[in-house]
Amino acid sequence: QVQLVESGGGLVQAGGSLRLSCVGSRSIFSMNAMGWYRQAPGKQRERIAVIRRDGSTTYADSVKGRFTISRGSAQNIINLQMNILKPEDTAVYYCAASTSMTITGLYEYNHWGQGTQVTVSS
Repeated sequence: QVQLVESGGGLVQAGGSLRLSCVGSRSIFSMNAMGWYRQAPGKQRERIAVIRRDGSTTYADSVKGRFTISRGSAQNIINLQMNILKPEDTAVYYCAASTSMTITGLYEYNHWGQGTQVTVSS
């Protein structure tokens, strides 16, 4: 089991920035990938950014060009730099990690943090 703890959420005005961090109990190099999801009230959980063991990244169209996922100073930390925040970015943000794959070869995000609230006011 991998423990994940998020931090850095809060309240910010539209156009502002926040940086989220996720500390894992294992190095990212021991996992397939780590990523950030978010869930707004009444909406489905959305995957917004992923960083793989090889350092490659993928972003959802809704955050591309505004958010940046990166490895932290330690091998068990990832960050999410969020710029030009919009009210529609308001959600609970979750850190997730993949240590297994589906039978079709897709990464399965099977470890989750508790989430951190991000609220963007207009």
